[in-house]
Amino acid sequence: MEYEFIDSIQLNFNPASMNILNIAIGIMMFGMALDIKKDDFKQIIKSPKGPAIGLISQFILLPAFTFLLTLVFPAAPSILLGMILVASCPGGNLSNIITFLAKGNAALSVSMTAVSTAVAIVMTPLNLSFWGSLNPATAPILRAVSLNPFSVFKTVVIILGIPLVLGILFAAKFPKIAGKIKFPFKIFSIVVFVAVVGLALIANGEQFFQVIGLIAFAVFIHNALAFFIGYSAAKLGGLNIRDRRAVSIEVGIQNSALALTLIFGFFQGLGGMAIIAGWWGVWHIISGLFMAFIWSHKEIKE
Repeated sequence: MEYEFIDSIQLNFNPASMNILNIAIGIMMFGMALDIKKDDFKQIIKSPKGPAIGLISQFILLPAFTFLLTLVFPAAPSILLGMILVASCPGGNLSNIITFLAKGNAALSVSMTAVSTAVAIVMTPLNLSFWGSLNPATAPILRAVSLNPFSVFKTVVIILGIPLVLGILFAAKFPKIAGKIKFPFKIFSIVVFVAVVGLALIANGEQFFQVIGLIAFAVFIHNALAFFIGYSAAKLGGLNIRDRRAVSIEVGIQNSALALTLIFGFFQGLGGMAIIAGWWGVWHIISGLFMAFIWSHKEIKE
């Protein structure tokens, strides 16, 4: 198959860059958690329908439809496994900002991000192992690295769980300080993430530019599918338009930073996986802002 050479490539990502990426993710999750209040969880208990539809879309529908997509998409196995991994990750923290810009239900977005991040501790390794093993093309990669779901679980707890808990506790203890620093934290972490990914892609420019057309097309289709799944599930579930936008954006904006960390931690920077996750991290910002622009100029009619 064309582009199979990408499976034999391991991207150069030195320990210093890896540490910076992990710190950026920790700051990103801490900053996201500053938005979360105890009342958000109480609201979920009172009105569980929206978050429940979001979780089903995020961790059941998106991975399942991604698996089907990988069965027919003509790409190297590592690219396909990268798509499955990205689909297994929770929503990204940028989804809250984009939902606000899109005139969606920002409170629902924050609630879904909090819940999906917590649930991801179990569902991300589970979905990666399950769907990755079902695809005949990607299963050999999982066997080759002897992927242990529990090891992935421990990594996700450290990267997502601990900063999330610390952020929630900090916001509860110092609400005024949290209100002042939460936006700068988000912007800083996003800039650092994009910079680290950009430098990694530049350092591996020759390989990246050989597959950029295929990668861009794969991410475009996959990301559009994610937005569509979120919006369709919310509409079928009877949610109002603002809630539909929130769910769609939550599913369409994935935590690709987590995906990259897992790729370099467990797959030794396997080329196709790393490039897919890296480009997802760039593209979903562009597509998310585009969706926000369109929706912000569209009148809401219930």
